[in-house]
Amino acid sequence: MNDNKIKPGSESGKKIIKGAAVLGIAGIIVKLIGALFRIPVANLIGDTGMAYYSYAYAIYGTLLVLATSGMPVAISRLVAEKIALGQYKNAHKIYHISAAIMAILGGTGFIICYFGSDLIATKMGNPDAAFALRAISPAIFLVSLLAAHRGFFQGRQNMNPSALSEVTEQMVRAIVGITLAFALVTKGLHHAAAGAAFGATAGSFVALILMLVILFFNQPVFKRKILAHDPYVDSTRDIIKKIIFIAVPIVIGAEIMPIMNLIDATLIINRLTDGGVTPERAKSLYGLLTGFVIPIIGLPQIFTAAVAESLVPAISGNFKTKHLDETRANIRLGLRTTMIMAFPSAFGIIALAEPILKTLYFNQEQAVNDAVNTLMLLGLGVVFLALSQTTAGVLQAINKQTKPVKNLGIGAIFKIILTYSLVGIKSIGINGAAIATMTAYTTAFLLNFRDIKKTTDVKIDFIATFVKPAIASIIMAVVSRLVWVLASPLVGNKIATVVAILFGAATYFVSIIVIRVIKVEEVETIPSLRRLAKLMRKLGA
Repeated sequence: MNDNKIKPGSESGKKIIKGAAVLGIAGIIVKLIGALFRIPVANLIGDTGMAYYSYAYAIYGTLLVLATSGMPVAISRLVAEKIALGQYKNAHKIYHISAAIMAILGGTGFIICYFGSDLIATKMGNPDAAFALRAISPAIFLVSLLAAHRGFFQGRQNMNPSALSEVTEQMVRAIVGITLAFALVTKGLHHAAAGAAFGATAGSFVALILMLVILFFNQPVFKRKILAHDPYVDSTRDIIKKIIFIAVPIVIGAEIMPIMNLIDATLIINRLTDGGVTPERAKSLYGLLTGFVIPIIGLPQIFTAAVAESLVPAISGNFKTKHLDETRANIRLGLRTTMIMAFPSAFGIIALAEPILKTLYFNQEQAVNDAVNTLMLLGLGVVFLALSQTTAGVLQAINKQTKPVKNLGIGAIFKIILTYSLVGIKSIGINGAAIATMTAYTTAFLLNFRDIKKTTDVKIDFIATFVKPAIASIIMAVVSRLVWVLASPLVGNKIATVVAILFGAATYFVSIIVIRVIKVEEVETIPSLRRLAKLMRKLGA
């Protein structure tokens, strides 16, 4: 039997795909709304204004990761394990304790961020970013509470509440952020950036209210489950110990890259000036990287993060009950699903880097020209970023949460060394930061996979997992680029870019069926996709 084939009756396989699909679709919507937010804001306040916003967001992100990164995984994993053992009352107690911990952590983060905003922004070398930092600081507390609720539902392998709250959060954020940015721009770019940042606070507040409403209406179901199953409950002390054991290493690991981003904020600008770039130009190039390029690179992470989130409860339940064959099957499925998503994203970005930038940032011609090469380099890195995310999720699910921390830390060391070495070379400049980032994630993935192999002895079909998705993606990229080249002189860049993306998507869909990247037997395991399976059979898949 093919190692990559999922058994038709595999419930965990179905839930991984369904969960990834729900979170992936929500992620697409979130990113589209995010684009509707960032594009007008970037065009309004330019690279200097985006530098204020990005500084505040980098600091906010660092504190937010500290408060939230490990807890959703810990909650999701522990809840999934208890449900696998029939201990529903225990699972519910884990949620309540976790929510209390998150409230304390989030409140601490808010206090540090709000009352220390002037000091933090000044120490970072950008005092005007303090306005945006204060505006965004309440979101740390609100998102912390949101994370506890999302982790609980994900542990039950119900991704719908998380998806709905994420879309709601982003929608409110965009509406409020854009409105305030436009209203405050006459008072200065730092005020406009603060208005844009406050959107995150408004969005997280509304999303939390929505999540509490969903929780309220699900209470009768929870109570029935608790009464019908094993009433055994761990002590509060034991639960807290387990949460800390799982969460702390993940927090440390998740904090590595935000800290690296904070270092980048200073290191990149200083090294650019060392290479002969003026301070204003250096700040502008940093704004291009963080405000123009990285948001585009973030789009594929929607899908890969969704896969990783779905993998944790599915794998942890099987691993806890010693169903190792099912554990290995889910690991293979997760890696292959990640590549099916990551390869077309990477090659699509590389093929259409300039058209995409021109379409999104139409008022920033010089900025677009400066950003093209950086975007293409980071586009290639999408594959390794995706693999590092998925393999980290697998390690977290199999009780090896310290491994991704160490591995990403090693990658981060390479990132610092390469950023310092390459950015200061005038002919490389800001592109050195992209190369350094790509190297960091490649290193983390390779080390993560080594550790997964040692623990599970999983065997991966290299052709099915990597080669076939890559071939289909290259075909897609060639078609997309050719369509854009032919169409842009006739209909202009914007329309040609949209048409090229649509043609590319259609080409990729046909290619993965013809090349048999996805097997019809696998699609048939998901009831909602059986119509697609019929179409695939007609196409000879």
